[in-house]
Amino acid sequence: MAKYKVLRIINRLNLGGPTFNATFLTKFMNEDFDTILVAGMKDESEASSTFILDQYSVEATLIPDMHRSIHLIKDWKAFWHLYKIIKKEKPDIVHTHAAKAGFLGRIVAWVCGVPVIIHTYHGHVFSGYFGKAKTNLFLFLERQLGKRSSKLIALSPEQYNDLTVKFKIADPDKFQILNLGFDLEKYQEKYEEKRNSFRSQFKIEEDEIAIGIIGRLVPIKNHHLYLDGIAQVLKKSKKKIKAVIVGDGELRTELIDYVKEKGVDFAEFDKEEKAATVVFTSWQKEIDWVNAGLDIVALTSNNEGTPVSLIEAQASGNPIVTTDVGGIKDIVKVNETALLSKVGDVKGFAYNLQKIVEDETLRTKMSGKGAHVFEQFSYKRLCKSMEDLYYAEMRKLNEN
Repeated sequence: MAKYKVLRIINRLNLGGPTFNATFLTKFMNEDFDTILVAGMKDESEASSTFILDQYSVEATLIPDMHRSIHLIKDWKAFWHLYKIIKKEKPDIVHTHAAKAGFLGRIVAWVCGVPVIIHTYHGHVFSGYFGKAKTNLFLFLERQLGKRSSKLIALSPEQYNDLTVKFKIADPDKFQILNLGFDLEKYQEKYEEKRNSFRSQFKIEEDEIAIGIIGRLVPIKNHHLYLDGIAQVLKKSKKKIKAVIVGDGELRTELIDYVKEKGVDFAEFDKEEKAATVVFTSWQKEIDWVNAGLDIVALTSNNEGTPVSLIEAQASGNPIVTTDVGGIKDIVKVNETALLSKVGDVKGFAYNLQKIVEDETLRTKMSGKGAHVFEQFSYKRLCKSMEDLYYAEMRKLNEN
C-alpha cells in the first residue's frame, strides 16, 4: 500500500513537455506514491496530447472549466471542482504544473490544508507576454503563492536565476532545480525508415536541406523571424532548402500572408499535398518521426522556459539554430550542438542558419554532439529526483 497520496494538477493536455512529464511522474514513481492526475482543457488552436496518456496507460480527471486563458467565471468553477477533488481524496502532496494549474491548484490546496504544496514552473509569463500592469499583478500573485508553497521547482539554472534574482518570486532556498525528463531512446530507433517516410510524406527531396521549427503559431514564438531568416538564406545560398513549420495556432493565416508577401511558394499539407519551399504541416503527434526527416531545427522565440523541441532535436542528432532565451544555454552545447543569436536579431539568426546550411561538414559534426541529453533529460532520472524531493518534504513535516 502506498505511503503517500499525490494529486498532480496540470494546466492542460496539449502537446509539449508538461504533459509528458506529468504522465511520467504519474506512471513511473515508485510504489510509495499513489498519484492522481487532474488536467485542464487545451485551447482550440492546440493539438490534444491525450494520446500520450493512452500510450502509457495513464488516466486523468478532466476539469472542463480550467483553461490557459483568464476567465473569471470558468476559473471560479474550476476552483470549486478542484476543491471537491481535494476534499474527497485528501492528498498528502499537491503538485501543480504550469501557470493556471499553479495558481488555482495552490490556492485550493492551501485553503484545504494540504500538508505539502509543490509547483513546477514550465516557463513563466513575466516577460514578453503582457503589459507592465498585468505583469506586475502576476508577479505579486506569484510571490504570495510562493509563500504558501512548500517547494518550487525550476527546470534550469537560467530559469532559477530569473525566478529568484530577476523576479524575486521566493527565497532561493525555497527552489530546487530539476531537469525535465523524456523517453528519448525512440528518437534513435528506426531512424532511416522514419526519415524516408517523413520526407516522402511532405515531398522533400534527398538533396534538399529541411529546416524545421516546431511549436504553437503564436506571437511569443516569433515565426516571423524564422521566415525572415529563411528568406535571406534563399536569396544568398545556392543550396536547396525546405522550410518546415510544424504546429498550428492563431497566427497561421497571418504567417501564410507573410510568406506570400515574400514571394515564396508554400503548401498547407492538411489542405493540399504538394511540393513547396515552405511547408505547413499543422500538428504532428510523432515528433521523433518529424525530427528524423529534418536536417536542422530552428527556434526563434522571444521567451522560453526549457524548450522541449531542442532536447528532442539533440536526441535526433539535428543541429540547432536558435535565439538565446530562457534556459536554452542549459540544455544545448553552445557552438557544438547549437548556434545562438540575440532575440529579434534577423541578421544574426540568418547568418547562423546560412552557416549550417552551407557547411555539410559542420552539420555532421554538430549532429554527433547531443548525446548528453539522454542522461540529463531521462524520465527515469526525473522520477528518482522527484521521489527524493517528496521524501524530503514529508520528513520535514514529521520533524516539525
